[in-house]
Amino acid sequence: MRVLCLQENLAKGLSVVNRAISSRTTLPILQNVLLRAEAPASLKLSATNLDIAINCWVAAQVEEEGATTVPARLVTDFVNTLPAGERLRMELNVRTQTLHVECDRTEANFRVIDASDFPVIPTGDGESTLTLPPATLRHMIQQVAFAASTDESRPTLTGVYVTTDEQRLVFVATDGYRLAYRATPVDNVPSDLAVIVPARSLNELARIAADADEEGDATVTVTEDRNQVVFRIPGKGTHDSRGAFQRAEIVSQLIDATYPNYKAIIPGKWDTRVVLNTQEFKQSIQRAYLFARESSNIVKLSVVPGDPGALHVHASSSDYGDHHAVLDAIVEGPELEIAFNGRYLLDVLQVLDSPQMVLEMTKPSRPGVIRPVGAGEDEFLYVLMPMNLR
Repeated sequence: MRVLCLQENLAKGLSVVNRAISSRTTLPILQNVLLRAEAPASLKLSATNLDIAINCWVAAQVEEEGATTVPARLVTDFVNTLPAGERLRMELNVRTQTLHVECDRTEANFRVIDASDFPVIPTGDGESTLTLPPATLRHMIQQVAFAASTDESRPTLTGVYVTTDEQRLVFVATDGYRLAYRATPVDNVPSDLAVIVPARSLNELARIAADADEEGDATVTVTEDRNQVVFRIPGKGTHDSRGAFQRAEIVSQLIDATYPNYKAIIPGKWDTRVVLNTQEFKQSIQRAYLFARESSNIVKLSVVPGDPGALHVHASSSDYGDHHAVLDAIVEGPELEIAFNGRYLLDVLQVLDSPQMVLEMTKPSRPGVIRPVGAGEDEFLYVLMPMNLR
């Protein structure tokens, strides 16, 4: 293997794949990154912890194809200290099992492990695939994944349910106290898509998709044996680009379980409906949470009908004081007093990008529903269990 690569491109590729490096493992190969020079002009980087694998291609000048693996942390730290704009020359010495790296007047030799020892990463080639814009995929993840559970004793709820409903791709996540639902129309929807993807994998995908080429298409493919999913993200990298990748893939294990019937959790009706300015409500909850976090995160909402209607936001702490704010609102239905977890309210308000939002409720002991106003063909809703009023 003999290849030349810009420092910025190699650094970018390493930053993409390094999140899949296993920090706690007895297998040395899992602490390495696989480098594969592919003619005519690509360097493929791969890393895996066996739960998730990431492939990333960056532009390079390939003089001789080949592959090897090098310690990920060491090579990343080394490359990041090299000056930007410089070209690195990497050459594998098979006899000594070292990778020689030269840059300007700096050189280093890295001990390597043979590429044949690296785990095989599925490609998902030939399987049915659905396509959507990278920005849409990223947005769906951001609006749903935060609601998944972090409790490993309930593995089913640590994932995001990816399924289809008519001609829409649907993402659902719940931790038992709240539920986030996001749907978007897509073409050529496979009718049998119903898998649980670990939220951790999707968060890594969203991070990578932030640097995607928005003019390209992201793809989602479930492997034939239905135990892995492959996401492909187009990059902005070309032969003369700097600090960009050509394309990236995330391969994730799926959670083998039956997801709860999420449709049964979503309330089918409301008695009191409140339309609010999203930014004003968010800022009010942020202030209320300063007090609520000292008292079990309880934020109390009091709905007052009228012309105009109002929403009162209350929070108090026996040690620090209390907060009260009044927001203008359009109110339909009777007055209502209900309490929610302020942290959970803030989580959804961070991902709502519509100027106005709707809060729908039935009674203080029943879940509330938050929706954006004017979402168009896309649909988003957030179901939140109430807290006991004190």
